[in-house]
Amino acid sequence: MKRLKSIIILLALMLVPLLAMAQEAAEYPANYARAPRFKALLYYSDTAEPAHVDFANQAIDFFNRLTYGEGWILETTTSLRDYVDRLDDFSVIIVINITPEPGREREAMERYMENGGGWLGFHAAAYNDRNTNWPWLNKFLGCGAFYCNNWPPQPVLLDIDAPESDVTRNLPASFVAPESEWYQWNPSPRDNADVEILASISPKNYPLGIKDVIRHGDFPIAWRNKNYRMVYLNYGHGDREFTDATQNLMTLNAFRYVVSRDPKGNPFEK
Repeated sequence: MKRLKSIIILLALMLVPLLAMAQEAAEYPANYARAPRFKALLYYSDTAEPAHVDFANQAIDFFNRLTYGEGWILETTTSLRDYVDRLDDFSVIIVINITPEPGREREAMERYMENGGGWLGFHAAAYNDRNTNWPWLNKFLGCGAFYCNNWPPQPVLLDIDAPESDVTRNLPASFVAPESEWYQWNPSPRDNADVEILASISPKNYPLGIKDVIRHGDFPIAWRNKNYRMVYLNYGHGDREFTDATQNLMTLNAFRYVVSRDPKGNPFEK
Protein backbone atom coordinates (compact mmCIF):
# COMPACT_ATOMS: atom_id res chain seq x y z
CA MET A 1 0.00 0.00 0.00
CA LYS A 2 2.82 2.37 0.91
CA ARG A 3 4.58 1.50 -2.33
CA LEU A 4 1.40 2.33 -4.32
CA LYS A 5 1.12 5.72 -2.58
CA SER A 6 4.77 6.42 -3.37
CA ILE A 7 4.19 5.62 -7.04
CA ILE A 8 1.11 7.90 -7.12
CA ILE A 9 3.06 10.75 -5.50
CA LEU A 10 5.93 10.25 -7.94
CA LEU A 11 3.58 10.34 -10.91
CA ALA A 12 1.93 13.47 -9.56
CA LEU A 13 5.29 15.16 -9.20
CA MET A 14 6.16 14.19 -12.76
CA LEU A 15 2.88 15.64 -14.05
CA VAL A 16 3.36 19.05 -12.38
CA PRO A 17 5.99 20.36 -14.82
CA LEU A 18 4.09 18.88 -17.75
CA LEU A 19 0.92 20.69 -16.69
CA ALA A 20 2.90 23.87 -16.16
CA MET A 21 4.37 23.57 -19.65
CA ALA A 22 0.93 22.97 -21.16
CA GLN A 23 -0.47 26.00 -19.36
CA GLU A 24 2.46 28.11 -20.48
CA ALA A 25 1.95 27.00 -24.08
CA ALA A 26 -1.76 27.79 -23.90
CA GLU A 27 -1.01 31.30 -22.67
CA TYR A 28 1.81 32.01 -25.14
CA PRO A 29 1.16 35.56 -26.35
CA ALA A 30 2.17 35.24 -30.00
CA ASN A 31 0.51 33.53 -32.92
CA TYR A 32 3.05 32.88 -35.69
CA ALA A 33 1.83 32.31 -39.22
CA ARG A 34 2.79 28.93 -40.71
CA ALA A 35 1.70 30.06 -44.18
CA PRO A 36 0.35 33.25 -45.77
CA ARG A 37 -2.82 34.14 -43.87
CA PHE A 38 -4.78 35.74 -46.72
CA LYS A 39 -4.56 37.46 -50.10
CA ALA A 40 -5.23 41.13 -50.89
CA LEU A 41 -5.58 42.93 -54.20
CA LEU A 42 -4.35 46.52 -54.47
CA TYR A 43 -6.16 48.31 -57.30
CA TYR A 44 -4.79 51.63 -58.58
CA SER A 45 -4.27 53.85 -61.60
CA ASP A 46 -0.86 54.85 -62.86
CA THR A 47 -2.37 57.36 -65.32
CA ALA A 48 -4.43 59.46 -62.87
CA GLU A 49 -3.49 63.01 -61.95
CA PRO A 50 0.14 63.12 -60.75
CA ALA A 51 -0.65 63.68 -57.06
CA HIS A 52 -2.90 60.62 -57.04
CA VAL A 53 -0.21 58.54 -58.73
CA ASP A 54 2.32 59.75 -56.14
CA PHE A 55 -0.02 58.51 -53.43
CA ALA A 56 -0.51 55.20 -55.23
CA ASN A 57 3.23 54.56 -55.46
CA GLN A 58 3.72 55.24 -51.77
CA ALA A 59 0.65 53.17 -50.84
CA ILE A 60 2.09 50.21 -52.75
CA ASP A 61 5.30 50.57 -50.78
CA PHE A 62 3.40 50.90 -47.47
CA PHE A 63 1.32 47.76 -47.97
CA ASN A 64 4.17 45.80 -49.54
CA ARG A 65 6.24 46.33 -46.38
CA LEU A 66 3.41 44.75 -44.40
CA THR A 67 3.95 41.53 -46.36
CA TYR A 68 7.52 41.10 -45.11
CA GLY A 69 7.90 37.53 -43.90
CA GLU A 70 5.17 36.37 -46.28
CA GLY A 71 2.45 36.69 -43.65
CA TRP A 72 0.03 37.48 -46.47
CA ILE A 73 0.07 37.87 -50.23
CA LEU A 74 -0.36 41.21 -52.01
CA GLU A 75 -1.18 41.48 -55.69
CA THR A 76 -1.33 44.83 -57.49
CA THR A 77 -3.20 45.74 -60.65
CA THR A 78 -4.22 48.75 -62.70
CA SER A 79 -7.24 46.93 -64.17
CA LEU A 80 -9.93 44.59 -62.84
CA ARG A 81 -10.44 43.14 -66.32
CA ASP A 82 -8.56 39.94 -65.48
CA TYR A 83 -10.04 39.66 -61.99
CA VAL A 84 -13.80 39.87 -62.56
CA ASP A 85 -14.24 36.11 -62.07
CA ARG A 86 -11.87 35.67 -59.15
CA LEU A 87 -12.30 38.56 -56.73
CA ASP A 88 -13.43 36.00 -54.17
CA ASP A 89 -9.81 34.82 -53.97
CA PHE A 90 -9.04 37.99 -52.00
CA SER A 91 -9.98 38.85 -48.44
CA VAL A 92 -9.81 42.57 -49.24
CA ILE A 93 -9.48 44.88 -52.21
CA ILE A 94 -7.43 48.00 -51.42
CA VAL A 95 -8.71 50.70 -53.78
CA ILE A 96 -6.28 53.60 -54.07
CA ASN A 97 -7.22 56.20 -56.67
CA ILE A 98 -9.64 54.65 -59.15
CA THR A 99 -13.11 53.19 -59.62
CA PRO A 100 -13.95 50.16 -61.77
CA GLU A 101 -14.87 50.61 -65.41
CA PRO A 102 -18.60 50.45 -66.29
CA GLY A 103 -19.90 47.04 -67.24
CA ARG A 104 -18.35 43.78 -66.08
CA GLU A 105 -15.84 45.40 -63.71
CA ARG A 106 -18.48 47.33 -61.77
CA GLU A 107 -20.78 44.33 -61.76
CA ALA A 108 -17.98 42.17 -60.36
CA MET A 109 -17.24 44.71 -57.61
CA GLU A 110 -20.89 44.94 -56.66
CA ARG A 111 -21.24 41.15 -56.55
CA TYR A 112 -18.07 40.79 -54.49
CA MET A 113 -19.11 43.38 -51.90
CA GLU A 114 -22.73 42.26 -51.66
CA ASN A 115 -21.47 38.76 -50.84
CA GLY A 116 -19.16 39.71 -47.99
CA GLY A 117 -16.09 41.01 -49.80
CA GLY A 118 -13.69 43.42 -48.10
CA TRP A 119 -12.90 46.96 -49.28
CA LEU A 120 -10.46 49.55 -48.01
CA GLY A 121 -10.74 52.72 -50.07
CA PHE A 122 -8.85 56.01 -50.14
CA HIS A 123 -9.66 59.51 -51.38
CA ALA A 124 -10.42 59.28 -55.13
CA ALA A 125 -11.69 55.70 -54.77
CA ALA A 126 -14.97 57.26 -53.62
CA TYR A 127 -15.08 60.26 -55.92
CA ASN A 128 -18.37 60.49 -57.79
CA ASP A 129 -20.44 63.26 -59.34
CA ARG A 130 -23.30 63.69 -61.82
CA ASN A 131 -21.22 62.07 -64.55
CA THR A 132 -20.28 58.91 -62.66
CA ASN A 133 -23.54 57.05 -63.36
CA TRP A 134 -23.00 54.42 -60.67
CA PRO A 135 -25.82 54.69 -58.09
CA TRP A 136 -24.59 51.58 -56.27
CA LEU A 137 -21.42 53.41 -55.25
CA ASN A 138 -23.41 55.96 -53.24
CA LYS A 139 -25.43 53.18 -51.62
CA PHE A 140 -22.19 51.41 -50.76
CA LEU A 141 -20.47 54.53 -49.38
CA GLY A 142 -23.59 55.58 -47.51
CA CYS A 143 -23.36 59.21 -48.60
CA GLY A 144 -24.12 61.56 -51.45
CA ALA A 145 -21.87 62.74 -54.24
CA PHE A 146 -18.72 64.83 -54.03
CA TYR A 147 -19.71 68.31 -52.83
CA CYS A 148 -16.57 70.44 -52.48
CA ASN A 149 -12.90 70.40 -51.51
CA ASN A 150 -10.21 72.64 -50.09
CA TRP A 151 -7.24 73.78 -52.15
CA PRO A 152 -4.28 73.61 -52.01
CA PRO A 153 -3.66 70.48 -49.92
CA GLN A 154 -3.05 71.21 -46.25
CA PRO A 155 -2.78 69.46 -42.89
CA VAL A 156 -5.85 69.44 -40.66
CA LEU A 157 -6.79 68.69 -37.07
CA LEU A 158 -8.84 65.49 -36.94
CA ASP A 159 -11.24 64.49 -34.18
CA ILE A 160 -11.97 60.84 -33.39
CA ASP A 161 -15.74 60.19 -33.41
CA ALA A 162 -15.69 56.51 -32.41
CA PRO A 163 -12.99 56.01 -29.75
CA GLU A 164 -14.11 52.44 -29.03
CA SER A 165 -13.86 51.25 -32.64
CA ASP A 166 -11.13 48.78 -33.57
CA VAL A 167 -10.01 51.32 -36.17
CA THR A 168 -9.48 54.16 -33.68
CA ARG A 169 -9.25 52.87 -30.12
CA ASN A 170 -5.45 53.18 -29.95
CA LEU A 171 -5.43 56.70 -31.41
CA PRO A 172 -5.42 60.02 -29.54
CA ALA A 173 -8.71 61.92 -29.28
CA SER A 174 -7.42 64.30 -31.93
CA PHE A 175 -4.32 64.60 -34.07
CA VAL A 176 -2.95 66.62 -36.97
CA ALA A 177 -3.07 64.71 -40.26
CA PRO A 178 -0.55 65.40 -43.04
CA GLU A 179 -1.50 67.69 -45.89
CA SER A 180 -4.14 66.42 -48.29
CA GLU A 181 -6.98 67.54 -50.47
CA TRP A 182 -10.09 66.82 -48.43
CA TYR A 183 -13.43 65.88 -50.02
CA GLN A 184 -16.75 66.90 -48.50
CA TRP A 185 -19.93 64.97 -49.36
CA ASN A 186 -23.59 65.94 -49.68
CA PRO A 187 -25.56 64.43 -48.06
CA SER A 188 -22.98 63.68 -45.40
CA PRO A 189 -22.51 60.01 -44.47
CA ARG A 190 -23.36 61.07 -40.91
CA ASP A 191 -26.98 61.42 -42.05
CA ASN A 192 -27.10 57.69 -42.79
CA ALA A 193 -28.07 55.52 -39.81
CA ASP A 194 -26.14 52.59 -41.32
CA VAL A 195 -22.85 54.51 -41.26
CA GLU A 196 -20.44 54.75 -38.33
CA ILE A 197 -18.28 57.87 -38.52
CA LEU A 198 -14.79 57.11 -37.27
CA ALA A 199 -13.03 60.48 -37.64
CA SER A 200 -13.84 63.98 -38.84
CA ILE A 201 -12.13 67.25 -39.66
CA SER A 202 -12.44 69.46 -36.60
CA PRO A 203 -14.56 72.62 -37.02
CA LYS A 204 -11.54 74.41 -35.53
CA ASN A 205 -9.98 74.18 -39.01
CA TYR A 206 -12.51 76.54 -40.60
CA PRO A 207 -11.95 78.40 -42.83
CA LEU A 208 -10.18 75.52 -44.59
CA GLY A 209 -8.14 76.34 -47.68
CA ILE A 210 -6.18 79.17 -49.27
CA LYS A 211 -7.40 79.23 -52.89
CA ASP A 212 -10.60 77.17 -52.54
CA VAL A 213 -11.95 77.80 -49.05
CA ILE A 214 -14.49 75.66 -47.18
CA ARG A 215 -16.14 77.75 -44.51
CA HIS A 216 -18.45 75.32 -42.69
CA GLY A 217 -20.19 71.96 -42.79
CA ASP A 218 -20.01 68.42 -41.47
CA PHE A 219 -16.73 66.86 -42.62
CA PRO A 220 -16.27 63.12 -41.92
CA ILE A 221 -13.04 61.70 -43.33
CA ALA A 222 -13.15 58.09 -42.11
CA TRP A 223 -16.20 55.86 -41.83
CA ARG A 224 -17.67 52.43 -42.40
CA ASN A 225 -21.01 51.36 -43.81
CA LYS A 226 -22.25 48.69 -41.41
CA ASN A 227 -24.01 46.84 -44.24
CA TYR A 228 -20.65 46.00 -45.82
CA ARG A 229 -17.15 44.94 -44.84
CA MET A 230 -15.52 48.26 -45.66
CA VAL A 231 -13.71 51.35 -44.41
CA TYR A 232 -13.23 54.57 -46.33
CA LEU A 233 -10.35 56.96 -45.61
CA ASN A 234 -10.56 60.39 -47.24
CA TYR A 235 -6.83 61.11 -47.50
CA GLY A 236 -4.78 60.12 -50.54
CA HIS A 237 -3.45 63.14 -52.42
CA GLY A 238 0.27 63.65 -52.92
CA ASP A 239 3.49 62.25 -51.51
CA ARG A 240 3.13 63.32 -47.85
CA GLU A 241 0.38 60.96 -46.75
CA PHE A 242 2.61 58.32 -45.12
CA THR A 243 4.73 60.79 -43.16
CA ASP A 244 2.69 60.66 -39.94
CA ALA A 245 2.81 57.68 -37.57
CA THR A 246 -0.68 58.27 -36.15
CA GLN A 247 -2.33 58.38 -39.55
CA ASN A 248 -0.31 55.34 -40.62
CA LEU A 249 -1.63 53.53 -37.56
CA MET A 250 -5.21 54.40 -38.50
CA THR A 251 -4.55 53.04 -42.00
CA LEU A 252 -3.13 49.82 -40.57
CA ASN A 253 -6.02 49.51 -38.11
CA ALA A 254 -8.58 49.95 -40.88
CA PHE A 255 -6.84 47.34 -43.03
CA ARG A 256 -6.69 44.84 -40.19
CA TYR A 257 -10.31 45.57 -39.20
CA VAL A 258 -11.65 44.78 -42.68
CA VAL A 259 -9.57 41.60 -43.03
CA SER A 260 -10.40 40.34 -39.54
CA ARG A 261 -14.11 40.23 -40.40
CA ASP A 262 -13.74 37.93 -43.37
CA PRO A 263 -16.83 35.65 -43.43
CA LYS A 264 -14.46 32.72 -44.04
CA GLY A 265 -12.95 33.36 -40.60
CA ASN A 266 -10.53 35.79 -39.00
CA PRO A 267 -7.19 34.96 -40.64
CA PHE A 268 -5.26 36.52 -37.74
CA GLU A 269 -6.58 33.76 -35.46
CA LYS A 270 -5.35 30.95 -37.70
